[in-house]
Amino acid sequence: MLIAANKAVSIDYTLTNDAGEVIDSSAGGAPLAYLQGAGNIIVGLEKALEGKQVGDQVKVSIEPEEAYGEYSAELVTTLSRAMFEGVDELEVGMQFHASGPDGGMQIVTIRDLDGDDVTVDGNHPLAGQRLNFDVTVVDVRDASAEEIAHGHIHGEGGHHH
Repeated sequence: MLIAANKAVSIDYTLTNDAGEVIDSSAGGAPLAYLQGAGNIIVGLEKALEGKQVGDQVKVSIEPEEAYGEYSAELVTTLSRAMFEGVDELEVGMQFHASGPDGGMQIVTIRDLDGDDVTVDGNHPLAGQRLNFDVTVVDVRDASAEEIAHGHIHGEGGHHH
């Protein structure tokens, strides 16, 4: 069975940056399960896997525009420490949910602390980076009507309700 829209796909993968450092991997754990065509994984990887089947190995480099986007300096801002009411200790690297420019929720990461100034970054941590995937297709099956309706895979390697 070929990978196509509304197929439940399981992959083993290793993700590295251009320096060859491993960023993420399914090694030692369950394969990643996703619903093809539902935006569960980055668009560039989804495109690279379209038409593949169980046993296929894919090595692909995904440019930022088909991964987590280009890095945007506009998503970096300095806020007052008072904006973090109820948080006793702020540390660089902490992440918070915040309202994005489009009104939706986004995750921001504290990049710098300077007195009462807190610099936060709304870019995805992998924004602006080329991502290198080494993938093996482990399983491809028809997704259930419920999985299609929910927009994700259920069970091992997928979403649990």
